[in-house]
Amino acid sequence: MSKLWSLPVIYVCENNGYGMGTSAERAAASTDYYTRGDYIPGLWVDGMDVLATREATRFLADLCRKGKGPFVMEVATYRYHGHSMSDPGTSYRTRDEIQEVRQTRDPITSFKDKIISSDLVTIEELKDIDNKIKKEVDDAVAIARSEPEIGAEE
Repeated sequence: MSKLWSLPVIYVCENNGYGMGTSAERAAASTDYYTRGDYIPGLWVDGMDVLATREATRFLADLCRKGKGPFVMEVATYRYHGHSMSDPGTSYRTRDEIQEVRQTRDPITSFKDKIISSDLVTIEELKDIDNKIKKEVDDAVAIARSEPEIGAEE
């Protein structure tokens, strides 16, 4: 329907490499999810790269605004934890694998390193931002805990 009407829609498929408690290869007939939109064109994006994800989103959003939608965007990510309480996430991958991804491909750490090495921000500025965010969250939590519960009528 969205293709028939050329709707300005981007369907995002977050592919973390696993289907519940097993690898994607064992959970899906085709793991190229961006190609599974039949008549809807797709794009694969490295979801572990903040800038690649931003640019892919900008690109597809621009096409949608020009009436060229819809699109499927597969965003390849990594799941650090299991799917649920009954899935520790270590029966189908090793702790070493998880640690290796954290150390080499973590999107937050990688982006932080890029903006520091490009002299866009200093470590001190990032620490100030972190402290402001922590204070804002702590203040919001304090307010939430001190307020009475909202009644069922609301």
